[in-house]
Amino acid sequence: MDFIEKLFENSLWSTRFIIVLAVVFGLIGAFVLFAVASVDVYNTASYVIQTYTTHAHPEHFHEEIVGGIIGAVDLYLIGVVMIIFSFGLYELFISDIDPAKDKNGKENQLLAVHSLDQLKDKISKVIVMVLVVGFFQKVGHTVFAGALELLYLALSITAVAVGLYFLSKVGHHEH
Repeated sequence: MDFIEKLFENSLWSTRFIIVLAVVFGLIGAFVLFAVASVDVYNTASYVIQTYTTHAHPEHFHEEIVGGIIGAVDLYLIGVVMIIFSFGLYELFISDIDPAKDKNGKENQLLAVHSLDQLKDKISKVIVMVLVVGFFQKVGHTVFAGALELLYLALSITAVAVGLYFLSKVGHHEH
């Protein structure tokens, strides 16, 4: 019976390697997002160069440029989420990433994850930044017709600023 129990426990423990699928495909997703964002930046830069060489200045030129760049930043941030997700899952379930440590054995704290709560915290902070970037991208394309709408804009920007302030305080405990 001891042999069967040991075999079962070893088999059960080995099932954690299924996480490698999430790690690999998370990294593939990050590469795809970085590639698409880079193409978006390239296309925006090409549009700017083409517009200035023809001496044209379209009506919503600045909004289109800012929207293109902010859209790319949004994709880059989501790619960062995927990288943090992949590194975190790998370190939690498979093994520490040895190249992430310096020559003294001290690990790089940027991507270090020691618990699911830490992974969730790191990912949620980046997701909030994605939402903030998306918010400002939408605001850039919004036409405001009156003073009340501008007041709503000011209040929403204030709410975002207050939220970011409190988000920056999460995890920082004074001793």
